[in-house]
Amino acid sequence: MLLAESLPHIDWDELYDRLREMGAPYGKVFADVRFLPNSHEVLQAGEYSLEHGCFEQFNEAVFRAYFTDLQDIGDRSVICDAAAQCGLDAEDLTRALDESRYAARLREVTGMARAGGINSAPTFIIDNRFAIVGMQPEAQFRQLLQKISVSHT
Repeated sequence: MLLAESLPHIDWDELYDRLREMGAPYGKVFADVRFLPNSHEVLQAGEYSLEHGCFEQFNEAVFRAYFTDLQDIGDRSVICDAAAQCGLDAEDLTRALDESRYAARLREVTGMARAGGINSAPTFIIDNRFAIVGMQPEAQFRQLLQKISVSHT
């Protein structure tokens, strides 16, 4: 599905210009992503990577595949390539995906999120009390963090 069809109100050129500007100091490179992948298997693979102690590395590899290399992270070969980059066993991951080994955990996590009022990604939970939903301006994060900082002093 094309992002422009799913979210027609967003100026995608402006968004990616801003993301490139914000990501550059951190070495994050954003290409012009225009499609929305089916994320079901990559989310299960994320659970697999968490169980095998490589979540952050896997997350980074998937991020790079999608946002920088414009790969379809819904494609199993892309998922397995990302896993292999992290030292995960791609064959074992393939078996886990074939068996839907992490589907129940993913349903559980999704259910917990929905029960907590989270129905959109990304959602950032800050200080276990505040939620910022969706891609929001940096100023909104700074304002909330300042509010939390003041309330803790």
